[in-house]
Amino acid sequence: MYIILLKFTDRKAQAADFLEGHKQWMQAGFERGVLQLAGSLGDGLGGALLARGLTALELKAFVDEDPFVSEGIVQPEILPITPTKLDPRLGFLMDELGEAGR
Repeated sequence: MYIILLKFTDRKAQAADFLEGHKQWMQAGFERGVLQLAGSLGDGLGGALLARGLTALELKAFVDEDPFVSEGIVQPEILPITPTKLDPRLGFLMDELGEAGR
């Protein structure tokens, strides 16, 4: 499981030019089951995503397809997470936890 931080660069002003492609990229990620959550970082700093189901290399390739990334609008930071405990309401994520979180 990974947290992806997409922090705006000095090219933030051009974000509107690539927003539709960014939204399409995110929608494709949700449809594939890679993305589980998307949200904004406070103070207009960028966004954050929760991803799973890909290797680190596959995830990097997926993130690099985001027009915001490829056009330098945001700088991505991919943080791996090894969950050890999970709220039962998020049971669909259990395959990431294995027996450790049960």
